[in-house]
Amino acid sequence: MTTEPSAYHQRVAEEKRGAIVRAATRLFLENGYDRTSLARIAEAAGVSKATLFKQFPTKAALFDAIVTASWDSGREGEQPPAGDPEAGLTAIGLRYTELLGRPGMADLFRIVIAELPRFPELGEAQFQRGKLPYFDAVRRYLEAEHAAGTIDCREPELAATQFLGMVSNYVFWPRMLLPRWSTDAAADEHVVHEAVATMLARYATEG
Repeated sequence: MTTEPSAYHQRVAEEKRGAIVRAATRLFLENGYDRTSLARIAEAAGVSKATLFKQFPTKAALFDAIVTASWDSGREGEQPPAGDPEAGLTAIGLRYTELLGRPGMADLFRIVIAELPRFPELGEAQFQRGKLPYFDAVRRYLEAEHAAGTIDCREPELAATQFLGMVSNYVFWPRMLLPRWSTDAAADEHVVHEAVATMLARYATEG
């Protein structure tokens, strides 16, 4: 007799987990982190409190899951192959604009910033679960291009910060202060192409 959960029970558990994350995301965005209780999230998700605590023993753990889901591009591991930094950086930049432009992403950052004095773990979650993994992927890509000889980039961490900053400073951060700020696909693509051109002017090797 096996003690492993059946495929059915695994599917049910995954569905309940998804319902919890969706309900928590909505309530956090509507009411803030501090004013949203796990009991209220369980009620909104249509699950028992025992089920919620089994999946997420603390509110911080649940927020971690929300941040991870918000940064999930669904294409993890698809780092562009080294050899063509223009194409690779363009793909990375456009993916970044897609992530930052997702509904609720700016609101999620606002929650972190507003609640940071009382709940510093929220900032840690946003950085460790969201920003840092994406940043590391860009850094690794630049290291691969450097190893391939297509760019001369001896400080990949700095270069990754420069590139992502050029993109986010136009497509995302103004939205934090200007609620009506918006960009369209053409503007996003233009910003990415200009950022890529700047990176190539600085780091590309001759030829």
